[in-house]
Amino acid sequence: MPTNFYPTFQKGRILKLEMLEQLRDYPRHLMDIYYQDYSDGIITGANVIVNENSSLTVTKGIVKLHGHLYYIEQDQKIGYEISGNETIIKMRFHPEKKEKDFIKYQTELLLDENTEILPNELELARYKLKKGARLRSDYQNFEDFSTEFNTLNVIHTPYAGIGQSTIHPIIQRYFAKEVLRLGGKVMEDMMIAMLCLNNESVEREVYLYYLANRFSLDYKDYSNLQIHRFLVRILQELMGGSPTRSTMGGTGRKRILVD
Repeated sequence: MPTNFYPTFQKGRILKLEMLEQLRDYPRHLMDIYYQDYSDGIITGANVIVNENSSLTVTKGIVKLHGHLYYIEQDQKIGYEISGNETIIKMRFHPEKKEKDFIKYQTELLLDENTEILPNELELARYKLKKGARLRSDYQNFEDFSTEFNTLNVIHTPYAGIGQSTIHPIIQRYFAKEVLRLGGKVMEDMMIAMLCLNNESVEREVYLYYLANRFSLDYKDYSNLQIHRFLVRILQELMGGSPTRSTMGGTGRKRILVD
C-alpha cells in the first residue's frame, strides 16, 4: 500500500536528508500526477505578447512534451525581424543533462522559418510579416485570427487537453463573447459559450461534438484551423447569414467541406 511522508521540521530534531528530499520532490510530483493524463502542449501561460520595439515576450507558464512538464519561471523576450516568410515561434527542448547535483532540462526559444514542428519542438505562435508593416495581436474580429499577414496567429498552437490537445483559450474566449453578444440561435450556442467562459480551456471533443450537432454532420476530427473556420461560419450566421442547421432545409446528415 502506498505510504506518504511529510516532513514536520520540529524544533530539536535532526534535519535528515529524507526530509529535504520530500520537500524537494513533493511539488513536482503533485504536478506530474495532476497533469499525467494531459496531452503535450501548453498547460498554462506561455502566452506570446507583441511589444512595440520589434520584440516578443513569452510569459511565464508550464508546457508539456513527451510526458515531462517544463516550467517557464520568468518572462522571456526575443527580437523579431521582417522576412516576409511564415515564421514559427517555437520552444525547443534539449536532452536532459545529468550533473553532480542536478538533472538539467534545457529549453530554447527561437524563431524558425522551418514550418515543420520536430519531435523536440512545440509551437507557441506563428506570423508572416510584410516589409514596412508591424506585427499585431489586436484582433478586429474572430475571423482576424486567421489573417495571413502581419498578425500573430495562435490557431495552430497546441493547448494541452485530456488525451489530445485543444484550441487556444484566447480563441475560445473570443468566440464565446461574440456568441453571447450576438445571441445564439440554438441552445448549443449558448451552452458552449458559457462553457468556454467558465473554463480555462475546453476539451477538443466538446468542439467536435458541438460542430457535428450544429451542422448536422457525422462526428469526425478536425484540425485547429478547420475548427476555427467552422466557428467563423457560426458567427457569420449569428450576424445575419444563412442558417447552418440542415434541419432547416431538409433532414439527415450532410457533408460540409472545410479547407
